[in-house]
Amino acid sequence: MAVEFRLLGDVEARVGGRPVDLGHARQRTVLAALLVEANRTVPVDQLLYRVWDEQSPQRARSALYSYLSRLRRCLVEADGVAISRQSGGYLLTVSPSAVDLHHFRHLIGQARSAGDEQALALLEEALGLWRGEAFAELDTPWLNSLRETLAQERFGAELERAEAALRLGQHARMLPELSALARHHPLDERLAGQLMLALYRSGRQADALAHYQRTRQLLVDELGTDPGPALQARQRQILDAEPSLDPPPTLVEPTSTRAPVPRQLPARPPLFIGRSAELVALTAPDDTRLWVICGTGGVGKTWLVSRWAHDNLWRFPDGQLWVNLRGFEPAATAVPPSAAVRGILDSLGVPASSVPTDLDAQIGLYRSLVAEKRMLIVLDNARDAEQVRPLLPGGPGCLVLVTSRNQMAGLVATEAARSLTLDLLTADESRALLAGRLGIERVSAEPEAVDRIVAGCARLSLALAVVAARAASHPGFPLADLAAELHDPDGALDAFDSGDPLLDVRAALSWSYRAISPPAARVFRLLGLHPGPDISVPAVASLAGLPVNRVRPLLAELSRAHLIAEQSPGRYACHDLLRAYATELGQADDPEPERHRALRRLIEHYLHTAYRAAQLLDPHRDPIDPEPPGRDVVVERPDDYETAMGWLTAEHSVLVAVIGQAAEHGFDGQAWQLAWCMVTYFDRRAHRHDRLATQHAALASASRLGDLPMQAISHRDLARAYTLLGRYPDAHRHLGEAFDLLGLLGDHVGQAHTHLNLSMVYQQQGELHDAIRHDLLSLELYRATGHQSGEANALNNAGWHYAQVGDYPQALDYCEKALVLHEEIGNRVGEANTWDSLGFVHHHTGDYTRAAACFQHAIELARELGTRYGEAEALHHLGDTRLAGGDPVAARTAWQQARMILTDIGHPEAEEVAAKLDSSEPL
Repeated sequence: MAVEFRLLGDVEARVGGRPVDLGHARQRTVLAALLVEANRTVPVDQLLYRVWDEQSPQRARSALYSYLSRLRRCLVEADGVAISRQSGGYLLTVSPSAVDLHHFRHLIGQARSAGDEQALALLEEALGLWRGEAFAELDTPWLNSLRETLAQERFGAELERAEAALRLGQHARMLPELSALARHHPLDERLAGQLMLALYRSGRQADALAHYQRTRQLLVDELGTDPGPALQARQRQILDAEPSLDPPPTLVEPTSTRAPVPRQLPARPPLFIGRSAELVALTAPDDTRLWVICGTGGVGKTWLVSRWAHDNLWRFPDGQLWVNLRGFEPAATAVPPSAAVRGILDSLGVPASSVPTDLDAQIGLYRSLVAEKRMLIVLDNARDAEQVRPLLPGGPGCLVLVTSRNQMAGLVATEAARSLTLDLLTADESRALLAGRLGIERVSAEPEAVDRIVAGCARLSLALAVVAARAASHPGFPLADLAAELHDPDGALDAFDSGDPLLDVRAALSWSYRAISPPAARVFRLLGLHPGPDISVPAVASLAGLPVNRVRPLLAELSRAHLIAEQSPGRYACHDLLRAYATELGQADDPEPERHRALRRLIEHYLHTAYRAAQLLDPHRDPIDPEPPGRDVVVERPDDYETAMGWLTAEHSVLVAVIGQAAEHGFDGQAWQLAWCMVTYFDRRAHRHDRLATQHAALASASRLGDLPMQAISHRDLARAYTLLGRYPDAHRHLGEAFDLLGLLGDHVGQAHTHLNLSMVYQQQGELHDAIRHDLLSLELYRATGHQSGEANALNNAGWHYAQVGDYPQALDYCEKALVLHEEIGNRVGEANTWDSLGFVHHHTGDYTRAAACFQHAIELARELGTRYGEAEALHHLGDTRLAGGDPVAARTAWQQARMILTDIGHPEAEEVAAKLDSSEPL
């Protein structure tokens, strides 16, 4: 049978597509040492050194011969593989293409002599072979040294891939990857030059030059040297906007003018047994566009869907969406349709500024975007039909797969869904699953013990996977002993649910849990306190009160035992049954005061990291003053806007859940502060419903605390959420509550903020004179209290509203004063907004030259800040001004640039700009 060896990650072997049990770490090290030198003789002394270094035990040679004998037996069915004794050493014969390390090096060599397009394809194939660090779970001095060498080879391939992609004009696709690489390799000048080029080609010249300055400073600080000639030349080229930096016109990346294609499938299941009839049913050619795959928890519904999806990727060229609806996770609230459809719109590349406020409108936008596409949409772990219906597309080209413990009869009756009930594995399939993990020889040697294990696991996929992981980690344990331990009545626990066949599964989980080390077991129990859906390493460290470097090996231990899974690098999740089990273990074994302290550490981790991120998003917002974090709390420290936004995006679902959890467990102060931290992020990403929900929770917490200032801020933030949702009576009511509280407190700054919020409500209602009145009231209060940031915002607001009613002298006066103040305090966002307001005023007074200059300032600031919509809006306005000033050619240039950006970010305003371009088509 065909063989496949994997060294670029955990050391693994597959024969005929099935994993081979390679034994313990020392034995796998012997195999790795031979595979690295495949088809070359490795002297015995060299093998001993590579496995034991210079501290080899007295019987090392005997142990080595034993390991080699076992490896021969492991690989007896592998075609073309032999381990033979040679003069002075051992030789492993194998096709180089069967070893990922050698295949990687072969592809790199081919790429270096190929044209750009073929080279890029070869390099991407080569890099796709990597699954993590080479020899990830092994630890010897020789392997550690080789691992570092291979990491450098991988990095070199990544740089060559980026070079080829940039030559092909694919700067937009490479920009996120180059940014991530630069964070890990800040001193690499070749990488710095590539990132600068990608930024420059993306219209971010200022960011490219800023990256050069950061790299130069790092080189000076760390190495005492300036950048080399190549990087200095790249800086000069960008400063001079040399045409040589422009992408090749015929090779510009096609994705630059359309939304990204979502590819959200989880990893392909590594060991999949049976289910052939179900796979055939899902593939059968008919008109079914909606399937409901139902069955008990842990039976393998998600694995079935994931396996089928990976086998049928070619059917869905427009992408795959995967939404975990968390319908049955005991420690988390089911995802409401509003949150699910908002996440789908994010995945489809819809910018926050283009997301409608109304849920029905969001659903309509989602359905419009996928109407003509061929996509796979997986709605995993759904609770009921009402949770699913809003997420069903309207077009015929999409296939929807729903997994649930419920049969979803409503969808079958009203949506023409087909139902597929997933039963337990058969006894033969269960034995095959164990054989695939433990090896045929081991399973065949103890058939009665295997039958007892299958019975003890109730033929449930999840339980069998947990037991197999335990047995694989102890290859010397007789399976009979493991079966006896599994059936130990003292280890059996009650069933999770009386309707599920989980009585024996509980025993399996208990048995696996007792096999891990006490520190890992404590971490597992504490994970039951986390609301899900996933958790980062720093959050686990805070929960456990341990340093990150002590938590990582414990998480690796839990992952090896299949009690958790690494969903993405550095983020872990566990099945809902395992989460429930961890919760119950914690309630039974850990004293309540200890659990309370752990939960407090977890909440403080999220609060203080979110506060740091919120300050980066809006440094001019009035700060709050959280208590310092506890000594054992790990606080992440994003260092720029992009990192802060990335962290908040990754933790979005977790943070919403933690706010509710904090309030539920009596941490009202932290719940309120965490909701405060999320306001700017929710605004930037247009998560209006989340803002509304979290501020309701914040107001409840503030009320329980009896804290009037907190209550006033929550009323004001709720009013802002209602304004954005178009619910103006609710907005007025909450602003009235805020005014009453602020009057009692004598808080004039808070009153000024509230007047400014009220002005925005009136603007949305079209009552501009009332808006101006509240702008001026806020301005008076800001000036009286010396609040410069608020004063500048109020001046710009008033100027904009005066311009809307045609009072241009007043508008000009207020906007100019706003600009001066924004410049004094360094509020760059405020400056950009005010330059755009000034351009609007000058345009409507007929001073097109000054208007164009103002819009140009707004464009330059937007580019520096990386606000693409702001840049496009100012370009759009600039085009209007150029046309009014009698320069239709310049107008078309500005509109074309605006349309390109708006199309790239998927903004509907692109159609308006396109219409102007069509109407101004030269004769």
